Parts: sequence; C-alpha cells; structure tokens
Amino acid sequence: MTDIPVIDVKELSHTYLSGTPLEVRSLDKVNMKVFINEIVGIIGPSGSGKSTLLQHLNGLLVPQNGDLYINGTSISELSSRIREVRQSIGLVFQNPEKQLFEHYAGDDVAFGPRNMGLTREEIRKRVRAAMETVGLPFAYKDRLTAELSLGEKRRLALAGVLAMEPRVLVLDEPTSSLDPEGRSELLDILSRWKMGTGKALVIASHNMEDIAELSNRVYVLVEGRVVASGSAKEVFAGHDILARHGLSAPLPAQIILELVKQGLPVSPDVLTEDETVEEIRSLLNAGK
Repeated sequence: MTDIPVIDVKELSHTYLSGTPLEVRSLDKVNMKVFINEIVGIIGPSGSGKSTLLQHLNGLLVPQNGDLYINGTSISELSSRIREVRQSIGLVFQNPEKQLFEHYAGDDVAFGPRNMGLTREEIRKRVRAAMETVGLPFAYKDRLTAELSLGEKRRLALAGVLAMEPRVLVLDEPTSSLDPEGRSELLDILSRWKMGTGKALVIASHNMEDIAELSNRVYVLVEGRVVASGSAKEVFAGHDILARHGLSAPLPAQIILELVKQGLPVSPDVLTEDETVEEIRSLLNAGK
C-alpha cells in the first residue's frame, strides 16, 4: 500500500429529506480509507448506510458534512472533473443488470468508452478485454441484452464498468441473487481483476463469506456509524460486537469457534471455507 489513500473519507455525514418530518440520518461522521492494492469490505445490516457511502465514493452524492479526498484532493475541488473521478472509481450498483439499456451487449459495454471520446479501435479493444475479463466471449457483443441470463447480465454490467479501466472498483452486493456457482465465478473474476497492479476494490455485502474471502480490511457500518474496523480476521473475531448489531461471522469462522469452545486444537482466526477444511483435516489426521 502507498502512504496516501486513493480514497479518504473524513467525518462524512449525510441526511436524506433534511428539515422535514421524514428526515433520515444515513451517515454519521464516517471515516474510512482505501489504499491501492487492497480490498476493503463494508458490512452492516439493511439500512445501515452502505449504499449511501458507496455513492459518495465516486461523486454521485456530494458531502453535506465532512469531506472525501481522492488521491489527497478534496472531492469539492474535483467538481469540474467529476467525469474523470467516475471513470477512475467505477461503481457497480446492486442488481446492475437492471441498468442495461442498450439493445446489443457490445453497445452496452462500449457506452462508457464512447463517452470518454476514445477512438473506434480503442473502444473495440476495451470491449473485448472487458468481456473476456468477466468470462463472456467477445462474440456475445452481438447478443441481445434482453436474452441473456441473470448471471450473464450481471457480468455484462460489470464489463461496462471495467471497460473504462477504473483504478478503483466499488461494488454494492455483487453476489446477490446469484446461485453458488455464479457467486464463485464472480468472486474469482474480482480476485483476478484486483491482481492487476495499482488497483483497489471496495465491496459492500450482506454475505459475510464474500467479505471474509476477499477483504484485507473490513468496516462495520450500523445506523450510519462505523462501529468496528480492522483486518478481516480482527473484525470477524469480534463475535460479541457483531452479534450485538444483528450480524454474524462467516459460517466457517462460526464452525471453528465451536471447535475452539470444545477445547480442540484449531486455529481461532480461520475465516474461509478452504481454511476450515484444512484445519478439520489436520485435526482428523492428528487423531489417527
């Protein structure tokens, strides 16, 4: 990681319908940093402010109170270059397949690059690269978007953001509505994308297994406030804090916790399914 965060959220607050009887405080003095070459996870119950926070990260919402810095520069100073910010920090909404609006798949992926004023050759190059990155054959460019499956639409929407070659990719509930195979494939795509140098990934999700599997650091957002943060292992080790806010550690971590409570010699900071399988296999082999 570099010393200067690519995204630095400072004391950010946001209120919807301010000054009305329907006023709702969505964010309350949130602080968060995102560094290049890391994956940041955001977890929290429904209504905790996750989506509102994500929409601030690329300038869709502007700070009412507090500030947000991109590469050390306040977002307010970048207002005249907000298109550049949105190209650099790509946001993929929850259920992005509902945002597909072009008739043909290739045109949807090409929409962003075309608005960047790129040449026809460069647009075609980016469309091909983005589609291949998400596991869609380039021949799909001629497919009707309405005829694609849910998983294919989800990949196509992601390709449309990747075609702009963002430095930071921000995703809101990326695996929602996907079956286990689709979830696994998408997580693999995200992991491989992030392995490119000079990139960062921010994921907000209800799925604790997703966050545990991918994230280096995690923020826990409850009623618009950050109630815990740290490495994935540190955050998910705080079972009491999570339970207090209606959250739970990933299932593999819960299994390991039960084994620890029974006095069995397993590592207490296991988070992923593969790690859990390995711990149990070692435990069984030791008992032979």
